[in-house]
Amino acid sequence: MSEKMYVHGYSNKEAVRLSDQAETLTDFLHSNTRYAKGCKVLESGCGVGAQTIILAQNSPLAQFTSIDISPESIGKADDLIKENNIANVKFKIADIYDLPFESENFDHIFVCFVLEHLENPLGALNNLKRVLKKDGSITLIEGDHGSTYFYPDSKEAKQVIQCQIDIQARMKGNTLIGRQMYPLLKSAGFKNIDVLPKMVYVDGSKPFLIDGFTRKTFIAMIEGVKEQAISMNLIDRGAWEKGVDDLYKTATSEGTFCYTFFKGLAIK
Repeated sequence: MSEKMYVHGYSNKEAVRLSDQAETLTDFLHSNTRYAKGCKVLESGCGVGAQTIILAQNSPLAQFTSIDISPESIGKADDLIKENNIANVKFKIADIYDLPFESENFDHIFVCFVLEHLENPLGALNNLKRVLKKDGSITLIEGDHGSTYFYPDSKEAKQVIQCQIDIQARMKGNTLIGRQMYPLLKSAGFKNIDVLPKMVYVDGSKPFLIDGFTRKTFIAMIEGVKEQAISMNLIDRGAWEKGVDDLYKTATSEGTFCYTFFKGLAIK
């Protein structure tokens, strides 16, 4: 995967968004992700380390190798780990389609918010399977933008979300990949597949999620593709502004917002 294929770019603002997302969803997405002492874990597509720090802190006696194709992201991830005095992670610049590891090298593999950006997710899973030990596990976490619904309803808000879906599709990615997780794992030959939908529901009684998820994670992600959407003639500027304004109305005490992630666990 080329660095240019990351639809959100590599800005400092995007790094903050990813960290906000990880912090907000830590317990929700990672509550049952723990690795035993001495296990060798490959985190593929670590980005700026937003998930890495959670994994390493939750399993301090496991050994993590975290890879990404972006040297800039690896640098930010390494800085984050060092700032938090974490010693059980090593980073490597590597391509998920050309993994520089021997076969059956890792006890576990962790992949979070990566497959949605890939033109060939099945090929990536096959490569990951090669470096996983027999009976080792793989954990996948992906979202599905088609699962989004909210109140107050808005045609323009749905349109700006569709812009993000369409832009990623033009870049050969798939923001609807969450619903495809089981078939992908099955096609890659994994066994004991268990996919759990994990719904984030936000209303006025959940101010932490209103700020951390609806505003700082989801709406911030949509806002990040504004100029791309307008330049591609997917939407006009007026409709874009109204759509984003309407999304912010869902992040009030009178609004609601819902989104579904999918977490899959399988065995080689």
